[in-house]
Amino acid sequence: MTRALSAALIALLAVPTTASAHGLVGKADLPIPMWLFIWAAAAVLVISFAALGVLWSSPQLEQDRFRPLPNGLSRVLTSRLLEVLCGAIGVALLVVVILCGFFGTQLATQNITPTFVYVAFWLGFVPVSVLFGDVFAAFNPWRAVGRAVGWTLRPVSSDAEPLKYPAWLGYYPAALGLLAFAALELISARGDRPSTIATAAVVYSLATWIAMAVYGVDTWSRRGEAFGVYFNLFSKLSVVEVRGRQVGLRRPLSGLARMTPEPGIVAIVMVMIGTVTFDGLSAGPTWLSATREPIGWLIDAGLKPRYAVELVYTLGMTVIVLAITGLYRLAIAGVRTVDRSRSGRELARQFAPSLVPIALAYAAAHYVSLLLFQGQMILPLASDPAGQGWDLLGLAAGDINYSFIGPETFWYIQAALVLVGHVAALALAHDRALVLYRHHKQAVRSQYWMLGVMVTFTVLALWLLSEAAEG
Repeated sequence: MTRALSAALIALLAVPTTASAHGLVGKADLPIPMWLFIWAAAAVLVISFAALGVLWSSPQLEQDRFRPLPNGLSRVLTSRLLEVLCGAIGVALLVVVILCGFFGTQLATQNITPTFVYVAFWLGFVPVSVLFGDVFAAFNPWRAVGRAVGWTLRPVSSDAEPLKYPAWLGYYPAALGLLAFAALELISARGDRPSTIATAAVVYSLATWIAMAVYGVDTWSRRGEAFGVYFNLFSKLSVVEVRGRQVGLRRPLSGLARMTPEPGIVAIVMVMIGTVTFDGLSAGPTWLSATREPIGWLIDAGLKPRYAVELVYTLGMTVIVLAITGLYRLAIAGVRTVDRSRSGRELARQFAPSLVPIALAYAAAHYVSLLLFQGQMILPLASDPAGQGWDLLGLAAGDINYSFIGPETFWYIQAALVLVGHVAALALAHDRALVLYRHHKQAVRSQYWMLGVMVTFTVLALWLLSEAAEG
């Protein structure tokens, strides 16, 4: 008993404070039982599936319906001047994050680096991407530096061509980058330490610029740069699209429906869903209870407490990502029973974009409280970014207002986000099935197993929210 209690205390001390803040703020007292809420959510998905089968008989989202905005507005939004300005802002923010991380106070709550990276950047660009398209591409500091260097050296090295990016590599580097970022945020005992984040930023920047020099700036930004790929996938949910120098509007979800699946698309979507699933699970009492003894065993075997916790959490996140992948592969195996002319790998790639709304639902539902509450500290921290007692903007005394919305309201918002995301995923998968299969009935039959996985994901998401609320 003593060993278990000690391990639990060590785990609480070792896990980053930023990770523990990702769940609900407070416990929601729901007016209806949790089991009834879950059954109702599952029923909504089943009814939506039936409605899609009856009312949606031909592909709709695959059609190219692009409505250009006025040329004047497009010229302004895609101008070289605006591109340079946005890129400069992105580079300046990266420099601030690194300098404050290395030379500012190492208290996470008083240094802008942890809050900016984990909240303003990582969470804030998600809704911006969904609403306004791939905005991050304009502010991407790694792309901006790469292009600036390319413009500078082009007259000198006009004959130098980067290596051709291997087709088989696809999105795998981006998936690996996202997994490493999740490990820093959710597993590392020093993941909220400003100097640790700054060091990670420097290492990632150097690796990214080397890859850009080898394969080309735009190619690596679209395929290998983890954050560029991540936010770009969410931007495909947006109605805003940029084609060359023309900005226009398209149907919601059609960006994903018209996406060409490439190698690694399954890996990156599984990482997106699996890491958030692990974050929700690790914030609840079930996980903390289950990991006490393994952590204690490792400590008794001579491992330092910090490394024991990190090892157990690393194994846990890996297992969760693999379990999510296995569940999706099970759905694809069911899809393939309708027509075995396509391989399981091909089908997995074809349907992977349809899971992006689920990744969005998980991220939005799980992190909305962190974004709305901790996000309020961005301006106060910007007034004193290094924690040196400055007040550059006159806002350093600002604090978080927790009273503007209650935990019960939060729970309903999160549950609604989960449901909407899964219904959108059903619609995308149904539309893709109509493209792949000749007959409408065959397309509907192919989605039975996918429906089962969607229901499972929904139940899992709602249970994780309840776990976080209990934690």
